Amino acid sequence: MIQKPSAKVIVNADKTRNFPEKFSFDAGSSAYQIEGAWNEDGKSENIWDHWIHSDPSHIKNNDTADDACSIYNSVINDAIYVGMSTIQHYRFSIPWSRILPSGFTDEINMKAIIHYQHLITSLSRLNVTPVVTFDYHDLPQSLQDIGSWTNPAMVKYFADYARVCFQFFPSVEYWITFNDPRATCRRGYGEGSFAPCINSDGSGEYLCAYTVLKAHAAAYHLYKEEFKELKGKMSMAIDMQWSQPASINDAAAAERRNPLDFGLYANPIYKGNWPKAVIDRVDYRSVKENFTKSRLPKFTDNELDYVNGTSDFMAVNLFYTHVVEDIEEAEFGDPSYTKDMKAKVYINSNWNLAVNGQPVNTSGSIVSWSARETLT
Repeated sequence: MIQKPSAKVIVNADKTRNFPEKFSFDAGSSAYQIEGAWNEDGKSENIWDHWIHSDPSHIKNNDTADDACSIYNSVINDAIYVGMSTIQHYRFSIPWSRILPSGFTDEINMKAIIHYQHLITSLSRLNVTPVVTFDYHDLPQSLQDIGSWTNPAMVKYFADYARVCFQFFPSVEYWITFNDPRATCRRGYGEGSFAPCINSDGSGEYLCAYTVLKAHAAAYHLYKEEFKELKGKMSMAIDMQWSQPASINDAAAAERRNPLDFGLYANPIYKGNWPKAVIDRVDYRSVKENFTKSRLPKFTDNELDYVNGTSDFMAVNLFYTHVVEDIEEAEFGDPSYTKDMKAKVYINSNWNLAVNGQPVNTSGSIVSWSARETLT
């Protein structure tokens, strides 16, 4: 169930501050986490379905999302509940595997189309603006079988999927191409802790990021060129973690982590290329590791122009804070993302932790930096 948010008043010693008048309270969800009905109404298997059905231990208590919150079969009631709350926007994902069960446009699942049309209409009637996400870690398994986000052909397949959504959901005002691309690429294709569980540390996450960014740009340009009569806005919602230096001597390590963690996805969109710090680090270690070329794919000039500027607003998912400490250069050989980072990342033992082990607040001084400063 979506929790009804409340306006929290922040009390300081000398004054009381309220949220600005134009501040928007929103709710968000992902299809895999709430919908259930994993094989109903023509939906095909996605990468999380496949991974968990192969080994349920990947989710705590051997749970699956086969039923989840059963939102898919109670969409009308949930839309009404959202509309009665104090939110202005509701972000949700439309799973590729429901709309295009084969992963391709040879079969459009009209049952799913009608379902989401109904949801979008119901929300709009209740003055809740839908914010629709295309990809939220739930790629169709059929596309995983042909290489998924490490396959350059995915750029076209993603654009084809986006086109179908633009055609059938024209009233959507806000589109998110990818939610949490860093988690998708790093955890799915680098360290292998998310579906599809590809452990290709130091290479897989870069290949994934390269394809995801071009797929994002393809959907953006397609919308602007083929659907000029529509006035929706589009962005990628990039996930990040706050980097708090362990000491003043570790500030450089935090600044080295920021471009690799956040700038890897933001820089090409907002400044036109990978962060220079990332290029330099991966190139340097790749040479020392006897690679014939960098493990970080290089954008062509045309690709740089194609990706640059493909955002109508900046969307950032800021989850939690980690302490960052400088370390010695790792031995060369056996490449990895963390060796490229050259930093130790950990949680302060004095911080309060949520049930998932992640910090819910921090104390102490913070050496601050801005998102724009991270884009270098």
